[in-house]
Amino acid sequence: MDTTVVKPSAENKRWGGGTEPLKTSYGKMMMWFFITSDALTFAGFLAAYGFSRFKFADSWPIADNVFTHVPFIHGNYPMIFVAFMTFILIMSSVTMVLAVDAGHHKNKAKVTLYMFLTILGGLIFVGSQAYEWSTFIKGTYGAVATNGGNILHVMDGNGNQVALKDFAISQGSDREQHISRSGLWFTSETALPSYTFEEVLAGFKANPELVVRTTYTGEDGHKTMLSRSESLRELETKGKTIVEGANLKHNEYGPPLFANYFFFITGFHGFHVSIGIMLNIIIFFNVLIGTYERRGSYEMVEKVGLYWHFVDLVWVFVFTFFYLV
Repeated sequence: MDTTVVKPSAENKRWGGGTEPLKTSYGKMMMWFFITSDALTFAGFLAAYGFSRFKFADSWPIADNVFTHVPFIHGNYPMIFVAFMTFILIMSSVTMVLAVDAGHHKNKAKVTLYMFLTILGGLIFVGSQAYEWSTFIKGTYGAVATNGGNILHVMDGNGNQVALKDFAISQGSDREQHISRSGLWFTSETALPSYTFEEVLAGFKANPELVVRTTYTGEDGHKTMLSRSESLRELETKGKTIVEGANLKHNEYGPPLFANYFFFITGFHGFHVSIGIMLNIIIFFNVLIGTYERRGSYEMVEKVGLYWHFVDLVWVFVFTFFYLV
């Protein structure tokens, strides 16, 4: 009885005793499994955000009123910096494609160049995201929180938001921040706002051109502006505290839930990008020392490229949900 032994070849590879599924390597298959599972995780987070967004649609912040900062430039430029971040990340995907293609042609010089540009794009994106976080946490104008938890923004007669520091009248308050070492040992307060509610109210009364904008969206898609008399009544009867910036408890732009989702989802994505940068750096140095040239294959570049394209694609959905919808 003749026994025929089938030897693996480049055209008929063996993968753990059987032919490789989908004609792909084990490493790329496992990367696809990871990407699929991680995509489901992000889908769950974004679905939760979507439900909350539309449940509180009337009071949800409008992106054009929140993301207006540009480094080194004073003024309001809605979405400009976010668009720049998105462009940089998408271009890093382009350079990654070029690196993979150069790897297929075993062109070490081009792989090195395009991997470096991909890493540079990732670093610019993460740095930009850090800047966006810092401005979001610090805040821009400040706002008044009501007893019911709503947020009131102060506007001038031209419809421009006014910072509390521009009109608040200092009253020399002796109020001190309560910290655990000087009061109750088991509790402490967050940093006190720059002004008390009484100082803001006094300044508002002294400037008759000021009015209040609520967090509720009107039929025209913009936040509701109150008249001068309505603004005074709203502040005097419902005003409670001053809110500056955003954190997990307070948010000068609207409901705290928006800040919670923003920090969690963009932070989770930023973590993925940071991991991708580190992987790209490892691959970059392996390319430099000729590791993949000696192996005769640049498949590792393609594997990390799959991950990089994934985090770029996820950002497209995050960008759509947070900034466009």
